[in-house]
Amino acid sequence: MIPTRIAPDADRWIVQLFSARAVAEGGIIRRSIADVDRLVGRDRLLHEVRRRGYRLVENAGQFVIFCNRDPIRLLH
Repeated sequence: MIPTRIAPDADRWIVQLFSARAVAEGGIIRRSIADVDRLVGRDRLLHEVRRRGYRLVENAGQFVIFCNRDPIRLLH
């Protein structure tokens, strides 16, 4: 029998996400948009990102969160 993975509740998922070492170091984290939609919802994630003063971008099915308040420049 293959064990099934129990998805954490939304609050726990948010706490785990923003407890990552990259967040503490002012780096970046990324998560699959499908996972965000399934586990916590986009509105909840956006609320948490804004509350912290971070920036979020979407590309190729991923959310990328810049865990600092530095400006973002798009270079081509």
